[in-house]
Amino acid sequence: MPILNKDMVLCISLAARPSNLGTRFHNWLYDQLGLNYIYKAFTTTDLPAAIGGVRALGIRGCAVSMPFKEDVIELVDRMDPSALAIDSVNTIVNDDGVLIAYNTDYLAVAELIKQRSEVTPSSSVLLRGSGGMAKAVAAAVRDAGFTRVTVVARNEEAGRRLAGLYGFQWQAEPGNSTADLLINVTPLGMAGQDEEVQSFSDEAIAAASLVFDVVALPSETPLIRAARRAGKPVLTGAEVIALQAAEQFVLYTGVRPSAEQIRQAGEFSRQPA
Repeated sequence: MPILNKDMVLCISLAARPSNLGTRFHNWLYDQLGLNYIYKAFTTTDLPAAIGGVRALGIRGCAVSMPFKEDVIELVDRMDPSALAIDSVNTIVNDDGVLIAYNTDYLAVAELIKQRSEVTPSSSVLLRGSGGMAKAVAAAVRDAGFTRVTVVARNEEAGRRLAGLYGFQWQAEPGNSTADLLINVTPLGMAGQDEEVQSFSDEAIAAASLVFDVVALPSETPLIRAARRAGKPVLTGAEVIALQAAEQFVLYTGVRPSAEQIRQAGEFSRQPA
């Protein structure tokens, strides 16, 4: 890492529980591409003051994680269509004091789905989850032309709200339901208390054409492992987080890394610190 200097450009992240994923991803690419940038993760109990600091100190970019993705909307100057589509922000770019909000989660999911030939807009979808990331995924699925979508969420109020927002159906549990595309957007399978929980049944996996789990840590969740055993194509949370971080990187620096550089940065970010 280069020695800190007065011309170095600072980018940050704000999260309730900061991790090293973004820090390692961005700083690795800065180093590889010889950019005079540095990235640091923060948390805050005073979001307006933190965003005011981004503006006042000329901090170039700010990644935004839960629980701040909706609260920052009233603190920025302009919303990019990617953020407007879901009323949720995960990236702020500071252009000479003008704060522009984006959602690269939405951009990443839309691009990953677009790349896959196993499903088409006529395919059926089970989307499990109703939180902020589920909103990004639901919007990307809707904008890709999918209409046969069921939101699976135990929280009826949140589930019905999300389904109604995009013209989808809702049900509380997966039950015996099957679909061409399975998408998990819940903490099930995430490192911690739910890391051994498989978010869809083996029967649902067997009937699917593509299995997608947005959980990034670990990227090989019980759902992904079961899908691989069943010989099903998969999309992983590692792919999502690398692509959304790459889009942030481009917004901050104006430089687009190669696909190989993005892959290597993603691998480096997931290594033990």
